[in-house]
Amino acid sequence: MALPDNLDHDKLAEAALAILSLTAREEEFGARAWKGMDWELTDLLYEKGWICDPKGKAKSVVLTEEGMSLANAFMEKHFGK
Repeated sequence: MALPDNLDHDKLAEAALAILSLTAREEEFGARAWKGMDWELTDLLYEKGWICDPKGKAKSVVLTEEGMSLANAFMEKHFGK
């Protein structure tokens, strides 16, 4: 499934990262989150450097240090009261 062309992919990536961070837990190599979202969207997050390579059999992804920091900022930006 391709990401719809009528959506702002940067805004979509920000919101996806923020939501992904809700299931994140800190581990030795960074924060790990369940990757239950569209593969094309996780590829976009990977291209931006916000998560480690999502390809593989693991059911979770590792958020980079930058990704976790940005996730908190995007959560406030898009969903804060």
